[in-house]
Amino acid sequence: MSHSSPMPASPRSGAAPGGPWLRAAAGANLLGPDGSPAATIFEEITALAARTGAINLGQGFPDEDGPAMMAALAREGIAAGRNQYAPGSGLSELRRAVAEHQRRFYALAPDPDTGVVVTTGATEAIAAAVLAFVEPGDEVLTFEPFYDSYGAMVALAGGIHRTVPLRAPDFQPDLAELRAAVTDRTRLILLNNPHNPTGAVFGREVLEEIVRLAHRHDCTVVSDEVYEHLTFGVRHLPVATLDGAWERTLTISSAGKTFSYTGWKVGWASGPAPLVTALRTVKQFLSYSSGPAFQPAVAAALALPDGFYAGFAAALEAKRDLLCAGLEAAGLEVFRPSGTYFAVADTSPLGFADAAALARAMPAAVGVAGIPVSVFCHPEGAGRTRSLLRFAFCKREDVLREASARLAALPELRPGGNP
Repeated sequence: MSHSSPMPASPRSGAAPGGPWLRAAAGANLLGPDGSPAATIFEEITALAARTGAINLGQGFPDEDGPAMMAALAREGIAAGRNQYAPGSGLSELRRAVAEHQRRFYALAPDPDTGVVVTTGATEAIAAAVLAFVEPGDEVLTFEPFYDSYGAMVALAGGIHRTVPLRAPDFQPDLAELRAAVTDRTRLILLNNPHNPTGAVFGREVLEEIVRLAHRHDCTVVSDEVYEHLTFGVRHLPVATLDGAWERTLTISSAGKTFSYTGWKVGWASGPAPLVTALRTVKQFLSYSSGPAFQPAVAAALALPDGFYAGFAAALEAKRDLLCAGLEAAGLEVFRPSGTYFAVADTSPLGFADAAALARAMPAAVGVAGIPVSVFCHPEGAGRTRSLLRFAFCKREDVLREASARLAALPELRPGGNP
């Protein structure tokens, strides 16, 4: 079944004036029951973790930097005066590196001059794509749970956000539900693969169905593939590589996840020139450009040997297994991810029906912080995922071992226990 986002309530007296920002807040689940803005659960849980000294496995950022040569190149760039505006499309060396990366790993051939644009992180690429293609009243389809910026941008553009649920244990969509959700009103299919927050990597049959539906209903596919190199035991398959997909697909990625420099905010989009032109036209009126000293460093990193990519994924897989073992030992049902650096666990085996309440109690009571999956959903989806928590394992192994030891106290919090 497909679900749409709720309409925002009116702001309370004394709040900021109404306007499109309210739609964006509602689309990202950032309005309280009375229609007033609320802090994100990420802010709330991070603050609780800081106040209590808890290990923060809620927010998805590494606690170690990526390749040292990247930082050295960025410092050299700053010292050499690469501190003024980069070209709006990005430095040519990075655009060429992105095009070569797509050829090397996936046999795709975007033109580095017309088929690649550098963005301020993948988030800006997503925003520019939605604003470029979605008219008020157009429908945009995502899977649910969904990354919160998708809901915010669809709402800001005046679109209607439709969703198809991903259910445990494998979090693969039901193809009949997918077919029912895509109609002639669908303007974009916004895909996240590998998928945050579930860690699912979608099978070929899912991607092929998306391509068939995009042709049948004449819609565009925007594929957020920022976790493309973070897969375990499966190989990432870009939707753009499938028959008939290239001409209607924009592929988005970034340096943040692959190289562990999330704060640099260097992302990109690639695809056929007409789609990239549309995205670039909007993007130039958002940030115009950014990161002139970072872009050459990312270009160099994209040329790192295959061993770097394989080694990074293998190290992350070991961290996944370490944390998942700790969660399982604590009595949770864990759905081991095939990609990303997030693991989802079901708290209901310990008697917890409300993972959001548990997430607020855990920092002080257990010393570990996680994020309820329900915050990535519309109301009906929030009910379906009410007992699920997401944990990030992109941390040092000693941190994950300590988190696992602390999680052993989790059963003491269960209803009837002695917290």
